[in-house]
Amino acid sequence: MWGRRRARRGGRSAQELRLRRREREAALRKARRQEQLVSKRLLREDSAAQEGGQDGADVVPDPLSEDEVLELLRGVQRGSEDRKRWLGRLRWALQNEETQQKFVRLDGSIRTLTGLFTSSLAELQLEAARCLHELSHSSVPAVAEVCLPVTSYLLTYLSGHSLELTELCLYTLGNLVVESEAVRKQLLPQGIIPVLASCIQSPHEAVLEGVGYVLSQLLQAKEAPTEIIPLLLDSPLPQHMLPLVCSGLKAGMGAAVEFAWCLHYIICRHTDNAVLLELGAVPALTSLLLDLASQISQGAPEGLELLVCPVLRSLSNLLAQTGCQGQDGRLLIALFLILQCFLQQHPFLVQECLWLLNNLTADDPFFCSALLSLDLLPALLQLLTCSQMATVLVLTVLCNIAEKGALQCRRLLQQPLLPQLLPLLTLPHPEAVGQCLELLHLLFLHCPEVRAGELRAQAAADFTRRGGHQALEQHRSTPELQERAQALLDTVRQPPGAPSACQATLAAFS
Repeated sequence: MWGRRRARRGGRSAQELRLRRREREAALRKARRQEQLVSKRLLREDSAAQEGGQDGADVVPDPLSEDEVLELLRGVQRGSEDRKRWLGRLRWALQNEETQQKFVRLDGSIRTLTGLFTSSLAELQLEAARCLHELSHSSVPAVAEVCLPVTSYLLTYLSGHSLELTELCLYTLGNLVVESEAVRKQLLPQGIIPVLASCIQSPHEAVLEGVGYVLSQLLQAKEAPTEIIPLLLDSPLPQHMLPLVCSGLKAGMGAAVEFAWCLHYIICRHTDNAVLLELGAVPALTSLLLDLASQISQGAPEGLELLVCPVLRSLSNLLAQTGCQGQDGRLLIALFLILQCFLQQHPFLVQECLWLLNNLTADDPFFCSALLSLDLLPALLQLLTCSQMATVLVLTVLCNIAEKGALQCRRLLQQPLLPQLLPLLTLPHPEAVGQCLELLHLLFLHCPEVRAGELRAQAAADFTRRGGHQALEQHRSTPELQERAQALLDTVRQPPGAPSACQATLAAFS
């Protein structure tokens, strides 16, 4: 389980607080790019640390003894004027997981917190909510499950008037749904989806970001494809989510990032995305990428890569599922602007851009021709050695172009392409080598069709001079590569126009 801490500092504006939260989540967001990850978040104030006599909310208190925990519970249960102070001390103590487990084992502990949470006294209610929030952050499943009785109240108070209480309830719910399928199964019939659909219409950025967090947690559950996503798509949530993502730079980056990940989780885990397509997700996300690229050209706002990543994934997966795409060459320019901006500091975006570029060029001659006519090929070739995955994806895009025929192959060979491809044949990565063989096969296969036959002869001579034959020889003993390597050798050795080698090569690569 990945833990994320969110700290609220006293004396700072709401905007500064949210900025600090996003900074503290950077490491987890980096991990979330690699796989779908659930996580937990923590809202804390310095006052919690001060109650424990510490300076700074990141200091975890030592575990309390059973008697000390019991004393805290009894102090909270007393109907004295000091009850708020006792709750503050309890909240501080519950930052320790060992203390949490001792507390929930005490008879009446959760019942007492629930009673105070439902109190008509706002200050006590808020302190009790903070204690429940600390418990929800536990990595011990049993601690989360003892909070089951409070879930209906958490949903109820999402429609209250206290912004701070609403935010606490949202993040407590988001933490609880991670840990326990029982919690999720209880929240669905209690109406969590309709409640979140109401909350998403809030004018407050903090609430919107919290709604996005809860949804992103729910959408990563194992039962999401069958039990959660259909409910969400039947609700008003999608029609609000898409505009929030697309207006991220204006309405609030935090909420836009959360809902962009929600879109990604829906699209990659659900095969029928007709609702999103009817809402215009493809043109909307395309327009957003164009807008983000224009922002980049003026200097990328801090944290923009956090939004770009899920937007690229969402659009790429939609195109892979549907094949519907507008023929707008500006999208290619936008992708290369994003690459140019983030290549050094955020190289993970290279493969995200290349996946989208692959899906754009896979079945669409327009984007293949546009990539060549816009003279973007040199920039693409520069990415060949960025990483193993980038190598495979760049080669895949080049294969998409080469598959379109002789004219495209001739354009490719007019670039200094062979000198960059041949070293790849010596890589210890079968996938990259195999994709390189595929590309070379396409180039030589179409060469006889080119009117200027000398181009093929020149390419074959260049291939031989640069040691291409020797590079292929080493793969003749590799089971998954030997047939394609031999077929390519035969093709290169044949004079222009010889059909047998082309037919043999085609059979080897089919």
